[in-house]
This record gives sequence, structure tokens and C-alpha cells, in this order.
Amino acid sequence: MRLLSGSVDYTIAEIGERLLISSRSVYRYIESLKDAGFSVVKLYGDVYKLATMPPGDMDLAKLVCFSEEEAYVVNSLIDNLSPTNSLRSNLKRKLSAIYDQTSITKFVDRRTNSLHVDCLHKAIKEKRKVILKNYESGHSHTIRDRLIEPYGFTLDYIDVCAFDLEDNKNKVFKIQRIGEVKIVDECWTEEKQHQIPGIDAFRMSGDNPIRVRLRLSLLAKNLLTEEFPLAEKDLTRQGDSWLLDTRVYSFLGIGRFYLGQMNEIGIVDSPEFEAYIISFLNDYAPIAKS
Repeated sequence: MRLLSGSVDYTIAEIGERLLISSRSVYRYIESLKDAGFSVVKLYGDVYKLATMPPGDMDLAKLVCFSEEEAYVVNSLIDNLSPTNSLRSNLKRKLSAIYDQTSITKFVDRRTNSLHVDCLHKAIKEKRKVILKNYESGHSHTIRDRLIEPYGFTLDYIDVCAFDLEDNKNKVFKIQRIGEVKIVDECWTEEKQHQIPGIDAFRMSGDNPIRVRLRLSLLAKNLLTEEFPLAEKDLTRQGDSWLLDTRVYSFLGIGRFYLGQMNEIGIVDSPEFEAYIISFLNDYAPIAKS
């Protein structure tokens, strides 16, 4: 990578000589870089360069990629270092350089999910339509194919943002619920309508955020930050308790958390969320008692 991004142009043979490998191996490395998302272009003859590299000396540390959630956790860990620690400022500087970068990371622990992400990433790059085979919908409780135009991912590539060509609106599809990804030989037709939805700390997406304020005990606060690290940014300490003042796009995520810790959480000046909880309890409490 240093040879391909430096100021000197090397041929494939010259790179092989410097790395003590064959020219065939150099070509394989180039293909691996392309598969990893880097843009490698042929300048002339057998001279190749990394096209996405900024000019000048390249700090390869800047190529390390974090999701927003991962970056926030790492940033919090750095903050725990002593202010006199000589590594602290350097780590902060490097983190700030990579904070907004994205890539197909190795977060996936299931091969099927990894394959789905790879196929969707290819479709996005080529601006092609996709069929999500046997998609399991949590809203309609159905398993069927969906024709979409994918154009982005949410945190940690858990979901894919896409335009649903059947319902004619933008949606978020969970990658784990996809049976198979089939790239269609048709280009996007609704690109002007593509819009990345907002994502709240509870990983819910939408367009119109709603403010919710909760008072948390120390136990609830710790459980919140462990399960939803991004929520820590919206926490302030008030004596022996903590106030969560956040905006959500759906009550499903924050509602699930609240219902699991009702005896440790109080609702503060949030009438819409309070009405949601009361309605939920009225609907399901009788079922639980029976």
C-alpha cells in the first residue's frame, strides 16, 4: 500500500522485487485491495496507484475504520487514561482523523451476513436494483421477496437503507432477516428519492425525531450505556440519578429498554412516550396475567 500510494511510480515487477514476491502475487494483492473497497487504477503500462489516497505522505493509521458506535467506545476508553499519559493526545488525534470514515468491516460473525453485506455493497457501488429473497418482515409478519434499490448502511452494517420499489418509499431492512441477496441487471430509477434515515441511540430509524426524557438509577444508567453506548452522550448526572434527554425515531427501542427496567426508570415531561407505555401495558398486561 505504501508503494502504491507514494510519490514514485513503480511497475508490477519493481514492486515484486522490493517485496520479494512474484509479479503474479502483486496482482493478487491488488485484487485483494479492490475487494476491500480501495480504488486501484492503472496509470499506464503495468503501473498502478491507489486512487483514493490523499496526496503527500500517507499515514496508514488513517485507513483504520470505525463505525460511529465503535469510535465512541474507543474515545471513552481514551478519556479514562490519565491526563498526564503521553499517549492520550496522540490517540485522540488519530481517532479524530478516522472518526468519519466507513468501510466494510469484519464485524459479522455469520458468513451469511458477510455475504449479504458484500453483495449489497457491490449493488450500491454499481447502482443496481436488488431482490431480497425470503425477507422476514417484523412489521407485516411475512416472509417474501422485496425489490429494492439499496444505497447505504446503518451502524455496523446491521441494516441496509433502501428504496422499496413496491411501497415507493425509503425503508431500513435488517440484514440478518435476508434469506438471499440477488443483484438485478437493472440500474436505479428512483435515485432522487433516496434518503438516509436518521438513526437514534437505540438503533431505530425514521424521519421525525421525538424528544424523550427519563430519570435513571445508577443500575439503569449502567445497563443503558452497556447496551446502547451512543446514549451516553445524552446523559447528565443529577445527584444520585441520571437524566437521559434524547431524541428517538420510534418508541420501540427505548420502550423495550424502559419496560425491562420500569422500577429503575422514571418518565420526565414526555407525554407522548408515557401514552405509548400506558397503551402498551393496557394491551399486553391482561395477556401476561392470564
